[in-house]
Amino acid sequence: MSASGSCLFCGIVQGSTPAEIVGRSEHGVAFRDIAPQAPVHLLVVPVRHIDHAAAVTAADAAVLADLFVLARTVAEAEGVAASGYRLVANVGEDALNSVGHLHFHVLGGRRLSWPPG
Repeated sequence: MSASGSCLFCGIVQGSTPAEIVGRSEHGVAFRDIAPQAPVHLLVVPVRHIDHAAAVTAADAAVLADLFVLARTVAEAEGVAASGYRLVANVGEDALNSVGHLHFHVLGGRRLSWPPG
């Protein structure tokens, strides 16, 4: 997918697709997952379209740092930072990545099993 109108997360970032936004930063947007897998399940995405984690380059360092800080900030706001939360980035079909826009899942609010799933 590309940053065209076909990217769901680009639509959320641009405000043309509805989502429950829980945080914003210079380079990122955080919102609730529509099919939560934990009591707290948020997605943190970059404002600029990046296909997935495997497409990240050294030039994206500031974006990634910003996304990790945003993830921590929303985890704190949701009350899961102290007890712990999981950050997950899926790449490709075998990992069940369903939206071709880099995103981190922030999962928490209960003890999470390992391995996941």
